[in-house]
Amino acid sequence: MSRPIRVLGLGGSMSSPSSSMAALKIALEGAREAGAETSLIDVASLNLPMYSPGEEAITPAIRELNDHVHAADGMLWSSPLYHGAISGLFKNALDWLELLHDYKPPYLSGKVIGLISTAGGAQALQAVNNMEFIVRAMRGWAVPLVAPISRAWTVFDGDGQSKDPKIASQLKMLGQEVTRAAARMRDSA
Repeated sequence: MSRPIRVLGLGGSMSSPSSSMAALKIALEGAREAGAETSLIDVASLNLPMYSPGEEAITPAIRELNDHVHAADGMLWSSPLYHGAISGLFKNALDWLELLHDYKPPYLSGKVIGLISTAGGAQALQAVNNMEFIVRAMRGWAVPLVAPISRAWTVFDGDGQSKDPKIASQLKMLGQEVTRAAARMRDSA
C-alpha cells in the first residue's frame, strides 16, 4: 500500500484573526476527508527575512519551509488580497522557495496547487490570478477550481469558523480536488 497523499497548506497573514488562515484550515479539512495527510505552515510564524537573491545566510525556518514544500504532493495556498495583489508576507515566503531549484525535481515540478484568496472587498480573484502566475513560473500545476472569497469579514467569525455553508463546502471541495489531482499526478510519475 502506498503512503497517503501529502497536502501542505501555506498561508496566513499578520491579522488576528486571519480570514485567509481560516479558509485554509477548512480547505485542509476537505483534503483530510479525501484521505490526505495534511500539514500547515502559517507564514506569519516563520519570521522570514526579506528574500534577497544569492543570500548566503539561510535560516532554519527557510530550510524547513523548502523541505516541507518539497515533501508535499499537493499544496493549498491562501493569501489575503492587499491592494490588488497577494500580501507581501506571502510573496516573501514564495520567493524563498527559490532554494527549491537545487532539489530533485526542482521547484514545484509535479506538485498540484489549490488557490484561495480572501478580500475585504469584491476583488478576491486578483490574488488568485497572482498566485496562478507564480505556480506556473515555478513549474507547478494549479487546479482549475479556485476559492476567491470576497467580503471575507462577513464569511468568518472571530474563531475562524465559516458562517457561510456554501463557501465552506467550496473550500472543502478544493482540498478534495487537490488531493485527487495530486494522487493522479503521483501515480502517473
